[in-house]
Amino acid sequence: MESSQHLTNTDYRAGFIAVIGKPNVGKSTLMNVLLQQKIAAVSPRPQTTRKQQLGILTTEKAQIIFVDTPGFHTPRHKLGEKMLKAALKAIEDADGLLFLLDVSEPLTQEDSDLANQLQPHQMTKPLVIALNKIDIAKEEFLAQAESLVGKHFPNAKVLQISCLRGDNLDRLIDLLTECLPVSEPLYPEDQITDYYEREIAAELIRESALHILRDEVPHGIAVRIDQYQEKDENLVVIDATMIVEKETHKAIVIGAGGNMIKKIGTQARQEIEAMSGRKVFLNLHVKVQKNWRKNDTYLKWLGYT
Repeated sequence: MESSQHLTNTDYRAGFIAVIGKPNVGKSTLMNVLLQQKIAAVSPRPQTTRKQQLGILTTEKAQIIFVDTPGFHTPRHKLGEKMLKAALKAIEDADGLLFLLDVSEPLTQEDSDLANQLQPHQMTKPLVIALNKIDIAKEEFLAQAESLVGKHFPNAKVLQISCLRGDNLDRLIDLLTECLPVSEPLYPEDQITDYYEREIAAELIRESALHILRDEVPHGIAVRIDQYQEKDENLVVIDATMIVEKETHKAIVIGAGGNMIKKIGTQARQEIEAMSGRKVFLNLHVKVQKNWRKNDTYLKWLGYT
């Protein structure tokens, strides 16, 4: 569809939807599925999303700009504080809210706390609640979620969805479209995120580390792209540094004979190639920066401010 068609459609809608939920509820996965391209890091570990990232879905009726927020949690360091601040600001600035609950497991205190935090906003902003992972839901957990929703959000639009099977995702898009104001598109219709390729590459490298490493090391990892050189339309050369907080973490990330960093690099390279559609040559390094998550200057340098 040509952009001019959007401009002449007086019913066209565009705006921002904040995607809210506890860590690991499926926010980034949902965005990747709806956009049909991987732009957000996904892993089984909580707090995979650290920065506020936009996912831009343009349809014939609307341009839905998803704000993928860091999962709500109790901060334990300056990085955590900045993540929570970003999530709260997303709620304030959004045109509508999408609250995700995971019905494949019992509700937690985090779900209840977040419901309490969102409750006042339902008076001023449209709210859609998605009961996620319905394909593997258990009746008791679904009943818990429905009880929570009924108590806090009796007038909200509620939908059962599955990102894996695609259940009700078209209906979800329709409900979110209704939340938006009448407006021309705010971004070019072929743009799907506000991140550049190099920023997505950094997140995909960190995602690979989250998948492959264990224990507390992944939460102390950041990725800095030192060089993102486009040799031609078919080849990109990337030099990246994984930053850790301790020498012992550095040894774990590198692994015996370099086997661990090689695994991380191989998986990350494959993900970046799938994202960019180009051949990737990836060089990974590891650097120790003690307590970087508590250092304002370093957090700003890494782009977390």
